[in-house]
Amino acid sequence: MDLHQLYVFSKVVEHKSFSKAAEDIFLSQSTVSSHIQALEKMLGIKLFDRVGRESILTPSGERLYQWALKLLLMKDQALLDLKQGMTELRGMIRIAASSVPGQFMLPKMVNQFRRHYPDVMFHINQSSSKAVAEKVLNGSVDIGILGEKYEDDRLRYIPLLKEKLVLITSNEVDLSGTVSFQDILQFPFLMRTSDSGTNSMLERYLKKNNIAKDQLNIISYIEDGQSLIQFVMQDIGISIISEIAAKEYVCKKMLKMHNLEGFNDERYFYLVYNINKTQSIVSKLFIESASDLI
Repeated sequence: MDLHQLYVFSKVVEHKSFSKAAEDIFLSQSTVSSHIQALEKMLGIKLFDRVGRESILTPSGERLYQWALKLLLMKDQALLDLKQGMTELRGMIRIAASSVPGQFMLPKMVNQFRRHYPDVMFHINQSSSKAVAEKVLNGSVDIGILGEKYEDDRLRYIPLLKEKLVLITSNEVDLSGTVSFQDILQFPFLMRTSDSGTNSMLERYLKKNNIAKDQLNIISYIEDGQSLIQFVMQDIGISIISEIAAKEYVCKKMLKMHNLEGFNDERYFYLVYNINKTQSIVSKLFIESASDLI
C-alpha cells in the first residue's frame, strides 16, 4: 500500500473536498483524484460519496481512514527513530486560534517552539472561538487556541494563561479610575460578534447582574478584534476587550484602559485538541510543551 496515496486520502477526508486537499498539499486536483482512484482500484472498494459540494466517506472509507492515520503515524515514528537528533524533526502543524491568542500569544509560542525544532512549519488560521472549536472537532486543524470552552467529550483543554476583560476608550474620553456599568451607558458601544469568547464572557456578566444588553448603546458588532480597537482609537465608541490585547496599545499611549466595577470574572486561554484525531509527532510535541512556550 502506497503511503503517499494514504496521505493524500487523509487530506481529502480532513477537508471533505478534493480541491481543498489539493490546495493544502500543493498538488493539482487531477493528481489528487488519480491517487484516490488508484487506491480504490487497488483495494476494490469505493472510498467517497459525493454529497452536494462535499466528499463524504463511505463505511469502507471510514475504516481505511482509521488505519491510514495509524500507518502514517508509524511512518513518522520510524523516521523519528532514524534521526540522529530531535532538532531534525520536520512536519506541519495546523493551528486555529481566536483573535487575542492568535495576535498576542501564538507568535511567541511558535518562536519558542522553532528554537528547538527549526524545520517545523506552521499553518495558522484565525477564527472566532466557536469556529476554532469546530475546526478542531472536524479535524481540519491539529490544535486550537481559544478563550472559551465548548463542552464536547472529544475535546481536551489545556489552560495556558489567565486574564480578565477591561474597558477601553480613546484618549479623548474623559473617564478615570474604575468605571461603573452606569458610567458607560452614555457612550456609543462597540461589541464583538456572538461567536467570540470575549462576547460570551461579557454576556454572562450582563446576565449575572440582571442587565439587559439593550441598555448598552450598541452601534456596531465587529468580528475582528484589531478592527474593533481601531474603531475605539478613532473615538467612534468604547468597548470591552481582553486585557492582554489592550495593554500593548495602552503602553504606547494609543488608548486608555479602565477596570470595570464588579467585573472580577477571569478567564483562561486554552489549547484544545481532539482526542479522536491521531496527532503527528510534531503536533504531539507542541501540545506537550505548550504551557512552557508562553
